[in-house]
Amino acid sequence: MQTFKTSKARENILSRIRKGLAEQPLPMPYPEAEKNTDDLYSHEDSTDEEQFAQAFIALGGKFVFCDSEQDLMDNINILYENRGWKQLLCSEDRILKIFHNNKVDILQPADPKAESADACITGCEMLVARTGSVLLSSKQNLGRTAPVYYPVHIVVAYADQIAADIDNGINALKKKYGNDLPSMINLTTGPSRTADIEKTLVVGVHGPGEIFCFFINAER
Repeated sequence: MQTFKTSKARENILSRIRKGLAEQPLPMPYPEAEKNTDDLYSHEDSTDEEQFAQAFIALGGKFVFCDSEQDLMDNINILYENRGWKQLLCSEDRILKIFHNNKVDILQPADPKAESADACITGCEMLVARTGSVLLSSKQNLGRTAPVYYPVHIVVAYADQIAADIDNGINALKKKYGNDLPSMINLTTGPSRTADIEKTLVVGVHGPGEIFCFFINAER
């Protein structure tokens, strides 16, 4: 193995740094954390749905509560008309069938070639209540492209798709897929944003500039 020598001056500097670190070690932040057996994060007296909605909205998302799938169709139709959209895609077969069976023809099947679409509806794997995040995976139809390619991302979720925290969401995926976990698991937390350019916050650079969650208060 090849070895590299350091200059005497460099070694003297490194020696003083090592000595200083040894004499005045930095205190461990939150030294009581390892002894604490309680939940790391405090939970307010609210349901997972309420916690998710509050966190999701705080991050810039738009949350829409739906009592039923009929309510979902009505609300999406209102959004479609109010925005004046021309092309609304959907990658979730279940949602496409709901609209088709009720003869509501505003949705088109998601197609990567439809580059000029206004928005895309997807399902999700889970919602994470504490962080207001949406858990997505490559096992979903067009799971790598549909949630990130279009200006507006619309997530549809059901009452049995909400987890208290990230580890609960991951455990739900492990239970669902067993040893055949998706090759990509993604947490979407609010609209795409960056402050890389002159430290100015810009929304919608690396993905959708707007994200909706239509939450159906019923199990699938």
